Amino acid sequence: MRRAIFVFSLVVLGLAGCGSVGDREDAASATALRLLGDVAAGDGAGACALLAPDTASSVSDSDCPSAILSSDLPEPGSVLGADVYGQWAQVRLTGDTVFLAVFPGGWRVVAAGCTVRGNKPYDCAVEGD
Repeated sequence: MRRAIFVFSLVVLGLAGCGSVGDREDAASATALRLLGDVAAGDGAGACALLAPDTASSVSDSDCPSAILSSDLPEPGSVLGADVYGQWAQVRLTGDTVFLAVFPGGWRVVAAGCTVRGNKPYDCAVEGD
């Protein structure tokens, strides 16, 4: 039983990410900036590699790299702030808000090109189903 609890704890720590909240905020911010930078540089394959699976399939069933480049995402801006909530993160940039989730390979973007709409949900150019 102790072994099972130990293994479970390792898996949870691995999924939640190691390090301080500040480190996790920095990692989420870096992923958000990298996605927008890849799109700005015309690297659709690089951008798609940073999307969560549901988001990538929602962008395009057949050709994510081409579709993400035409998704009207803003240029990468400066990070204004980032918040991590367990396995979820919100990164606020000049001109954009990006939402991310932790996957076994690290942070992945679940929504980008998001603008606030008062009390309504964010309006996002790219998001999963």
